Amino acid sequence: MHIDLRTVTIKPLRHTFDNIARRLGADKPATRYQEGTLDMQQTANFHYRPTWDPDHQIYDASRTAIKMADWYAFKDPRQFYYGAYTMARAKQQDTAEANFDFVENRNLADTLPADVRATVLELLVPLRHVAWGSNMNNASICAYSYGTAFSQPGIYQAMDQLGIAQYLTRVGLLLGGVESLEVAKTSWMEGDAWQGLRRYVEDCMVIKDPVELFVAQNVALDGLLYPLVYETIVDDVLSAKGGTPVAMLTQFMTDWFTETKRWTDATMKTAAAESDENKAILAKWVIQWRDRAAAALLPVARIALNERTDALVAEVVQQFDARLIKSGVPL
Repeated sequence: MHIDLRTVTIKPLRHTFDNIARRLGADKPATRYQEGTLDMQQTANFHYRPTWDPDHQIYDASRTAIKMADWYAFKDPRQFYYGAYTMARAKQQDTAEANFDFVENRNLADTLPADVRATVLELLVPLRHVAWGSNMNNASICAYSYGTAFSQPGIYQAMDQLGIAQYLTRVGLLLGGVESLEVAKTSWMEGDAWQGLRRYVEDCMVIKDPVELFVAQNVALDGLLYPLVYETIVDDVLSAKGGTPVAMLTQFMTDWFTETKRWTDATMKTAAAESDENKAILAKWVIQWRDRAAAALLPVARIALNERTDALVAEVVQQFDARLIKSGVPL
């Protein structure tokens, strides 16, 4: 019996959806990110205005002072749509789980010097409340912002922060047991060092403008907190004192921020480039929230840095300013 195998090329009738083809200017293959993002938000045929906010449509660009000719001008350099996001985070979670298993199975937590352990419990565990606040704030950004290109990354950011809160909880359980969580909650609610940061997080929860909330939470607070706590304190200061296992347990936070700031920088750059009015508004917000975040983080950083606090916080702020200036925001 003879079998003749042949290759048959089937020409597709179209390469992508009509709305994507109109944006690309031609019917050519589109990425999954483009097809899962562009024009995905509903813009017409709403049944009624929200009864809790009759002045706005369900999706309404007027909720923010930032004006965009096209809200789909924003692009996530990570190219995250649901599939790509979940695959990336699953891989990172595997790494994080391996790190926790390595530290636990080899009893590396027991090798931590007593002062390092105490500093970690006092500094890192209360930060799980900050991460939870960020989860709430980013869910709000997703709910009230306009355009899938801007809102979609917000819910990914919210879930990432929920995961970070859980990792910090596990650090507390590993190093101090269940009682360390109660101590951390008391510090968050009553400790003098934490009240400025707590007020910052809670004030963010009532910001109505979703883009201002994006600036306050993802640009200003995270832009100072993660380099200060995880890159400076954990990876440099505590590791030099024998705290390398802590750096392993918080590797996700360090890698996550390196990835995430690419998205925040790209978003700020696009919004600032749209108009001088946008640029002025963004600069005002960044300066306002940067100064508040730096002031709130000073007493928190002093838990680990002592007399070096002012100098290292100033250095982190300087690096932050350089990032934003590079993104087109005139500080």
